[in-house]
Amino acid sequence: MKALWPRLLATALTALFAASVSLAGTVHGSVVNRTTGKPIPNTDVDLLSPTAGMALLASVKTDAQGQFTATNDAIGTGPVLIRATYKGVSFNAFLPPGRPQVDVEVFDVTKDSKVIFPASHVVIFQPQNGKLIGAEEYNVANDSNPPVAYFRSEGNFEFAIPEKAELKHVTATGSLGMDVPQASIDKGKGLYAIAYAFHPGRTDVRLSYELPYPGNSATVKLPATYSGMRMLLVAPPGVTLSGPGISAAGQEQGMNVFLHEALAAKAALNVSVSGVGTPQPAEAADGRGQQQGQEGNSRTQGPQVDLAPPRINDFKWPLLFGMFAIFGLGAILLSRKQVMMVPAEGSEQAAPSQSKKAAKAAKKQAGVEAVKDSVNANLDSLKEEVFRLELRKQAGTISEEDYAREKSRVEKLLRDLVRG
Repeated sequence: MKALWPRLLATALTALFAASVSLAGTVHGSVVNRTTGKPIPNTDVDLLSPTAGMALLASVKTDAQGQFTATNDAIGTGPVLIRATYKGVSFNAFLPPGRPQVDVEVFDVTKDSKVIFPASHVVIFQPQNGKLIGAEEYNVANDSNPPVAYFRSEGNFEFAIPEKAELKHVTATGSLGMDVPQASIDKGKGLYAIAYAFHPGRTDVRLSYELPYPGNSATVKLPATYSGMRMLLVAPPGVTLSGPGISAAGQEQGMNVFLHEALAAKAALNVSVSGVGTPQPAEAADGRGQQQGQEGNSRTQGPQVDLAPPRINDFKWPLLFGMFAIFGLGAILLSRKQVMMVPAEGSEQAAPSQSKKAAKAAKKQAGVEAVKDSVNANLDSLKEEVFRLELRKQAGTISEEDYAREKSRVEKLLRDLVRG
């Protein structure tokens, strides 16, 4: 597998930059309720530009058949976020440059908490500047049938952090593969919640916090909010983890992996952490960010979905291979081949326009370079997703059926990226 993925990613990159699409100005689309299978008429659809600070490009309504058409000169020249509001909850789709058609999926909304269940729990420790940074990831499943979205404005996913920890950031990542910062709701005594619309499929809830780390050692009390999940613990080389029931599970991508059997709800695991870790070479992570499309909801925004700032400093851990880095918009960016108009020989009218055309060509070149950076970030994010999937398989927190389905989904993302 390790030999296969680099070849697939290289093939994808080659195919992306061989693509040639230049359809700008107009987009046609539809809004479909995947709970009922019916189109949604007379619903609001907004088109926003992630690369222009979420500038509003157009606002339209669907017709009686759930169809819409929007026009703006910026459509087709860059990524566009399509946002449809249904029953007070926003649902997003992304339109890559050059695509003239998009379908936006919406779902009926339920408040029944039984619709979702946490499938896995990963905890990562990283010493940093005299502090101990903790990062956790919950993989939350929504296998509802018929498919519905789960949302409560007062908070519908709870999590607890260790004693003496200072919560820094919380994000949620849905099917679009975008890490979206969430507003935390303080429930008291180290318990927090977020208000997020969990769509059918898988959602990753990620959080980071800081802990005191005197003398490069600490005992961390990890509370269990949910029962039935084995806990996967990850630390860089040079950091030692120990505690009752913790067993070494080998290495993945240069990180030490440990395992603990499922805890009862509201129980806690005491983990002794020591060491400073082995310095890792920094990757060019700072340039990956594009502004992110919010797929979820926060207490301050209610069910509204907005785009969030591109980077979170505490998540820039190159040694984690971007596991907690915010995914760039590379997943929906396509390369556009340069088309340079060359005047015919002897054309007297061509000369006055040379400088104008040269400037236009330079602008296009700059756009291509920006797209290249985003594509590179996207290919990295696919590799990171494979890494997480393999970690879950090794820990036994994913069934063979779910593993095959998730692997198939990642492969489909890669194929879609290639096709544009």
